[in-house]
Amino acid sequence: MNKNDYIIRLETEKDYRETENLAREAFWNLSVPGCNEHYLIHTMRTHKDFVRELNYVIEAGGKIIGCIMYTRAKLADENKEEKPVLTMGPLCIHPDYQRKGYSRILLEYTFEKAAELGYDTIINFGNPDNYVARGYKSCKKYNVCFEGDVFPTALLVKVLDENALDGRKWFYYPSDVEAPCDDAEAVEKFDALFPPKEKAWQPSQEEFYIHSHSVINW
Repeated sequence: MNKNDYIIRLETEKDYRETENLAREAFWNLSVPGCNEHYLIHTMRTHKDFVRELNYVIEAGGKIIGCIMYTRAKLADENKEEKPVLTMGPLCIHPDYQRKGYSRILLEYTFEKAAELGYDTIINFGNPDNYVARGYKSCKKYNVCFEGDVFPTALLVKVLDENALDGRKWFYYPSDVEAPCDDAEAVEKFDALFPPKEKAWQPSQEEFYIHSHSVINW
């Protein structure tokens, strides 16, 4: 892909509804019937953990076809020593432009920007098939887990510096940025502002359930 075929730039306020609709198109019926990612994007921009300096969109053909966002999170070891990290997501690519390399471009571009901001570790919760090619590895390989020594299959770690993590056990504490999405009424009210779409089941929802509910025990 030629670099002249696309533009990467920071999101601006005038882009908000376009990127929210993009997220809705990208995630609709993907993980559950309907989606809440467009509401998540809407609410997370004002959250204290939102990293505006990493809020990028990618344009092609004169329109926004993808966006990526990050929030601040932390790791803490067994002695309560803390380490600031980033959580990546949502990463949205319009369905018409998926599987064409745009997510790779956004990830690699923002990895560099995150390093410039002083971060050396990025974590996200997602389908490993979508991220291992970008250098993400299982949380188990870096000894990163949730409290209770839970190592989810979908918990993925990307280090920007090979010395970022030293093998000690790290507990991951994400931001509470997704909390507003627990309000189903608020999500539905926000979704009503967009053109009607039919909620339906599709196989990717079972795949999401399996990944999001499985853990690594050995």
